[in-house]
Amino acid sequence: MTCQEAIQYIHSFPWHGTKPGLERITALLASIGDPQKAVRCIHVAGTNGKGSVCAMLDSILRAEGYRVGLFTSPYIRNFRERIRADGEMIGEDELAEITAFIKPFAEALDEKPNVFELITAIGFECFRRRGIELVVLEVGLGGRLDPTNVIESPLLSIITDIDFDHTAQLGNTIQAIAAEKAGIIKEGRPCLFGGRDSSACRTIRSIAALRHAPFHTVDRSDYRVTEMTLDGTVFDFQHYIGLKLPLLGSYQPFNAAIVLTALGIIEQEGICGKEESLRRGLESVRWPARFELLSRDPIVICDGGHNPQGIAAAVKSVQTYFPEQKVRILTAVMEDKNYDEMIEMLRPVATAAYTVDLGNPRALSADTYAKYLNSHKIPAQAFGSVANALFTAIDDCKREGTPLLCLGSLYLYNSVLDALENK
Repeated sequence: MTCQEAIQYIHSFPWHGTKPGLERITALLASIGDPQKAVRCIHVAGTNGKGSVCAMLDSILRAEGYRVGLFTSPYIRNFRERIRADGEMIGEDELAEITAFIKPFAEALDEKPNVFELITAIGFECFRRRGIELVVLEVGLGGRLDPTNVIESPLLSIITDIDFDHTAQLGNTIQAIAAEKAGIIKEGRPCLFGGRDSSACRTIRSIAALRHAPFHTVDRSDYRVTEMTLDGTVFDFQHYIGLKLPLLGSYQPFNAAIVLTALGIIEQEGICGKEESLRRGLESVRWPARFELLSRDPIVICDGGHNPQGIAAAVKSVQTYFPEQKVRILTAVMEDKNYDEMIEMLRPVATAAYTVDLGNPRALSADTYAKYLNSHKIPAQAFGSVANALFTAIDDCKREGTPLLCLGSLYLYNSVLDALENK
C-alpha cells in the first residue's frame, strides 16, 4: 500500500450516517492492542480556539524536551497534518504501513468504523510506535461521543470557548453544547474551562463536580497585552513578563493564557516546564489560517473564522490592527452557518466583498452569498473562481491602500494559497 492508496482507502469509509457512539472505535483499538493506553494525553475540546491552544501546547512541550504527538483536524494542505510526531507530519511510508496494519482489523468489525474513527486509530498507533511521551489530542466534533474520547485518564481536559456550531449534532442551546463538550471530563481528572460564557461555565463546572474532577478557569485579569502589531504580540501573564507570540489575532494572547494555565495544572502531574522552554515554545509556534498574514503589499490576511464567534473575533482583530481603516473581504461560507448574523458583524469593518464558489456541496453559492451581502449594505460581487476574485481584490486593495481579509472557511484558505502559489 502506498501513501496515496492509504488515503484513498481511509476516505472510502463514510464520514456521516454511522450511529454516534464509542463502540466502534473502542472495538477497533482493542483489536490492535489499545495503543491509546500507551500514551499520556492532554485532551482539548471547544468551539473556537482549540487548534491554537493545541499548537502552543505542542510547541512548548517539545521545547521542554518531551517527545510530543499532536492530533488535530481538519487538515489544510496535506492529509498528514492531522497526525504529527515530534513536530513532523506522519511520514508517507509510515501512514501507508500503519493503515495496511489496521485494515484487516477494521474490516473484521461487525460494524465498520467511520473515517474519523479510522484516522484516530492510525494516530494512536503512530504515537505508540514512535514512543511518544505526551499527546496533545484535539477533539474532532463535540466531545462526549467523539472518537478521541476513548482515552480513560487524561492529564488534563481543556475546554475552550463555547458557541453555536454543529447544532444538529450538539444541541441548540449553549448549555447543551457545553454539556457535550464536557463529556471529555473524566472521573477525578483535572479540567480547565477557558471560555467566557457564564452559562457554559456553570454547566461544565456541574459536570466536573459530578465526576469529582478538579475544576479550573483562566483568570482574565492576569494577562495584559503590551504590544500588538503585524509582526506579533508581546504580553504579560501572571509572573511572566514580555512573552512573545508570533500568531496574529486579538484572541491569541488569551489562548496563550489558557495554555499557560494548563501548564501550571499539569506541573502537579510531574510535567515540568522551565520558563526558558515556555518562552521559546511560544516564540516558535506556527498555526496557519488564524489571522495569518500572507502578504504585506497589499496586506492580505486569511482567517478561518466560520461561525459567529469566529467572525466576531476576526472583526475585533481588524479593529485592533487597522483602527483607522476598513477592509475589503474575500469570503465564502458553508450553507449551514448563520451567515445573516455573520454578515451583520462584518458591516462595521467591510467596505466591499468578493464572494467565491468553493466547489464544495455544503457551500453557499457565490451568487446567493453576494445577494445577501448586498442586501446588508456591503457591496459584493460574485466570482466563479477564487483566483479571479483574489487578484481582482488585490488590484483594488493596491489602488486604495486597503487591506484584504479572506475569511469564512478553512477551505477558502487552501484555495487562496493555491492561487498565490500558482501566480
